[in-house]
Amino acid sequence: MSILKRLLFILVLLSVTPKLYAQVEEEFSSALDSARAKEDNKKDSVVFTAKYVRYTNLATLKRLTKTYQIDTSHVNFQYYNKQNLPWNPSINLGSYGLATRDLLFNSNKSIGFQSGYHALERYLLTSDSIQYFRARARFSELYAVGFFFDDQVFRARLAQNINPNLNIGAEYHATNTDGYYNNQTYSDRKGSVFAWYESPSKRYNLVSNFTFNTLDATENGSVLNDTLFRDTSDNTSPSRYPVRLNGTQANRPYNKWKDMSVFLRQSYYIGRIDTVNGKGPDAEIHPTNVIAHNSIVRQQKFIFFKNQQDLYNAFPFKSLEWVDDTTKITTISNDFTYSFYLRGKAMKNEAKVELGFQNDLIWYSDSLMSNFYQNSMVKGSVGYKFSDKVDVNFAANQIVLGRNFGDFLYEAYADVHLSEAIGKLRIGAYSQNKSPEMIFQNANLAYHQWNEGDLNLDKIKTQNLSFAYANNKIGFNGKVEYFLINNYTYFHEIPNPNNELARARQIETLQAGNLNLLKLTVGQNFKVSKWHLDNMVVYQKSDAMDVLATPELYTFHSLYYANILYNVMDFRIGMDVRFNTPFKTPSYAINAGQFYNDNLGIKFSTYPIVDFWLTANIDRVNLFLSYNFANQHVYPKGYYTVRRYPMNPAFLRFGVSWKFYD
Repeated sequence: MSILKRLLFILVLLSVTPKLYAQVEEEFSSALDSARAKEDNKKDSVVFTAKYVRYTNLATLKRLTKTYQIDTSHVNFQYYNKQNLPWNPSINLGSYGLATRDLLFNSNKSIGFQSGYHALERYLLTSDSIQYFRARARFSELYAVGFFFDDQVFRARLAQNINPNLNIGAEYHATNTDGYYNNQTYSDRKGSVFAWYESPSKRYNLVSNFTFNTLDATENGSVLNDTLFRDTSDNTSPSRYPVRLNGTQANRPYNKWKDMSVFLRQSYYIGRIDTVNGKGPDAEIHPTNVIAHNSIVRQQKFIFFKNQQDLYNAFPFKSLEWVDDTTKITTISNDFTYSFYLRGKAMKNEAKVELGFQNDLIWYSDSLMSNFYQNSMVKGSVGYKFSDKVDVNFAANQIVLGRNFGDFLYEAYADVHLSEAIGKLRIGAYSQNKSPEMIFQNANLAYHQWNEGDLNLDKIKTQNLSFAYANNKIGFNGKVEYFLINNYTYFHEIPNPNNELARARQIETLQAGNLNLLKLTVGQNFKVSKWHLDNMVVYQKSDAMDVLATPELYTFHSLYYANILYNVMDFRIGMDVRFNTPFKTPSYAINAGQFYNDNLGIKFSTYPIVDFWLTANIDRVNLFLSYNFANQHVYPKGYYTVRRYPMNPAFLRFGVSWKFYD
């Protein structure tokens, strides 16, 4: 029977028998639903997970092409504030985003021209910290902390492959904080737009980004009450204590940083390329010859503003009401490198040689001077890797022409992987000769003036030896570092034996003689069933502890319970305790944005600080709830890390992040 006859027959039956029509309609509808269900199930057979979203970074691309799976865990998610990282603690002015300095001694291994402004550095988004993605599905992330609390931190990120070879993305950060005492507000707006292109042949890579930062920290000059925590019966809210700088709205005193940059890197692999892990998402491309060019244009502005009389001696003695200091630095840097790798086909052993040349053009200006500088630096490194057991490397950076002529950094290290049971170790050493940062040499600020012609500062010479050992199987890691520093450069309040008002809070640049420092860092993690105890202890000993303004002992301990609830929620709940011994805490020069050693050298009492927290992961959502400085309700009532600036009281925080990749 032909199709047409069949259709006519069905139509006749439908017109004669309504019941039969209803039955046929029901069967046809059921068949259609079944077909649709099969089609829908066919589409759903591809489920995108985190393993399809991978990223790389600049440090990795300088060696090879390799990607990493995005981190979806909630481990350490509660440490949203970069001031309070337990592995890198700080001293600060007592609220999120305000001026901050490392609590422990950390060496600066950079050479060449540097501004010397570091107080807000922890919050900068820089071009070399950008992640570049490779994603089969669109990847996005939302992150928020605070909501109705004092700190409101928001971040959004989006990345998508336009085609298999090109990924573009963007991220945006916005923060608003009220602080605890008057005039402690902070805000930032920062973000980036980035792209990564890899040619189909896997030989050419191009990464680029545009980043911008506006960091705005209000200055209150500290509270007027110097006995804030001695009267235990005083329950006054922090916001009701008078402060030295109380200007509001247009007269609000602040330090503001503006930082913008455009970065571009191109690299090309010549000759044989070796592939590890096949063509899967975790494939690695190991080149034998690489030529690369990095270029960056960066503009930085450091601004201090106030418009009020200094009635409470927050600044050095001067009858200035209106101050608007601006230091501007523009840098154009070009870096050319050639790398050669020699390895066997089995990828067991590898030798490498790298040669490079970098040229920096710097335009510097402040309220009185405007200068142009340049530096030319040659770079080189050699290394040999014996299978996956031993990796030996030597590197040298030397400025051969320009303002910072004679600066160098020579470094060597060896990684030895003994075994999974015994662990691995690193032996390292470096020698550094660097110029003092610009703020130490030249300052044309309303309250501070000096120039390098009068100071005649010497270069800072650092010799370092280190030994590190880690054994993941037993949860142990340790590091011993020895530093010999000549001409360590720092700020100090000028001598004022008669307590003259005209000399108070005036600072000067000083250089110490030979300075020795031994730093021992030990970490040991214990686990009993689902209970964990993570520990970190840092011991520092120097013949100039007061110059370094750092404690002799710092400890951090985290006790928590980890489990999975109903096979749905992976969570940790616990408490942290951190402590450091008393040390001569520095003061803060507001308009210079610098910490300095004052004449009094007060050692504040220190106490254990206790935080309670909960972190959890539910599918693609991470969240945390924390209550910080909980022991304020018992003892002590408060504490200081910088002279005159009380730290934050007890506070509650909530944060959540949500990743999307489908």
